[in-house]
Amino acid sequence: MAYRIALCAAFCATTAGAGGPIAEVVCAPREVMVHRLTATYGASLAATGLRDIETVMEVWTSPRGDWTLVQTYTDGQSCILAMGADWDMPDLPGAG
Repeated sequence: MAYRIALCAAFCATTAGAGGPIAEVVCAPREVMVHRLTATYGASLAATGLRDIETVMEVWTSPRGDWTLVQTYTDGQSCILAMGADWDMPDLPGAG
């Protein structure tokens, strides 16, 4: 939980009256987002997928099991859409 609050604080000036650590969508240029996720929080890219022709979805995970869902647009802007804990990547049949 502290990781999620710290990550939000790194991207937000303030969210007065917010109901949770991400009451608003948090956005930054992709280079900034990647740097903060990797250098500050030790996260690494775990999965990617195309949402449509203008957006890519990414899941970033940390060694502690925290995860962050990031959407990146063709203009280079990235936004955190969700965060959580206890990320697990089950073995998929036929993978590997």
